Amino acid sequence: MTTAKRDAVTKQSFEALSEFRYQLRRFLRFSEEAAQAEGITRLQYLLLLHIKGFPGRDWATVGELAERLQAAPNGVVALVSRCEAAGLVKRCQSDFDHRQVEVHLRQRGERCLMHLAALHRTELESLESVFKVSKLSRL
Repeated sequence: MTTAKRDAVTKQSFEALSEFRYQLRRFLRFSEEAAQAEGITRLQYLLLLHIKGFPGRDWATVGELAERLQAAPNGVVALVSRCEAAGLVKRCQSDFDHRQVEVHLRQRGERCLMHLAALHRTELESLESVFKVSKLSRL
C-alpha cells in the first residue's frame, strides 16, 4: 500500500470526526450552561469535579489540579481563591508535607457538585451512542 493511500482520509472519516466534535461541543455547552444555572463558572465546576474525582482521595493539590485542568498553577491558585471566597472549597496544610496545600470541598461545593453530576449523568446517558464511558453508570 502506498503512503498516499494509507494516509488518505475518507469522507466517512471526516463525517465521523465532525459528528464526534459536534456531540462533544454540545455536551460541553450543556455543561457550561448547567454550571452557570447553578451559579458557578465552568472552571469552578471543573475544579470541584477534579477535587472529588481525584484518584484515591477526596482532595487534590494545586499542582495536581493544574494538571487536570491543563492550566498554569498560578491560574489555578486564583481559581481556588475564587472558589474559597464563594464557600465551595477550603485549603488545608498537608499533615504529611507541610509545604503542600490540600484543596478540599466544603459542604456547599459538595452539594453543588452532586446536583451538577446528576444533570451530567442524564445528559451523558442521552449521548451513550457517541461517548462510551462505562464507569459513569455509578454516578
